[in-house]
Amino acid sequence: MNQAVLTTIALSGLAVAFFHAAIPTHWLPFVLTARVQRWSAARTIGVTAIAGSGHVLVTAVLGVAITFFGTAISEKLGNWFPRLAGATLLLSGCYYLARQLSGRGHVHFGYPHEHLHEDGDESAEPEPPKHTSDRAAIASLLAFLTLSPCEAFVPFYMSGIRYGWAGFALLTVVLSLGTVAGMVVFTSLTIAGLGKLKLAMLERYESALMGVLLCSVGVLIIVFER
Repeated sequence: MNQAVLTTIALSGLAVAFFHAAIPTHWLPFVLTARVQRWSAARTIGVTAIAGSGHVLVTAVLGVAITFFGTAISEKLGNWFPRLAGATLLLSGCYYLARQLSGRGHVHFGYPHEHLHEDGDESAEPEPPKHTSDRAAIASLLAFLTLSPCEAFVPFYMSGIRYGWAGFALLTVVLSLGTVAGMVVFTSLTIAGLGKLKLAMLERYESALMGVLLCSVGVLIIVFER
């Protein structure tokens, strides 16, 4: 049963990472910058992938700390640890649900959203008036995501503590695949002219999605982990 629980945690984490990366703040800045800088599609996708990897790296550093200290605590608490981990996930899920109910469904750091339109009219998206150097543009994009960990994935590292470093490795792979793939996919679709995808709804209900998944995994751990 423990293996089944870990598999469920990993799949849920993959879903959270991918859908979190699908919100416009994770890919639209790259598309707009590429348009101004006149980058090729390959270069734009490359910069997006690098920034996504930095986003993953910062989150994984938090995961290392959580796993390191959590393993020691797990050994002391024994069978009580799954209940504590599950309760933590439930509280995290309730926090996201509360944010959704309070009207703050989008939980990531701020980025100007004036250019996001539900009707998908790209002509309404303003572009920065000044052309900057490629080096400065890339540095700002990298800092934009690298300096901000994926807070929605941190509870999954907590739930994987019981599985040690093997669990940490699996969850980091899942985080990498979901985040980088999501950013690259939606950047590529926009570049290819499919920017009319209705993603505003996903951004609006991001907290609800995170909350439901976290609560579900928390209940799963409490009920089946022993």
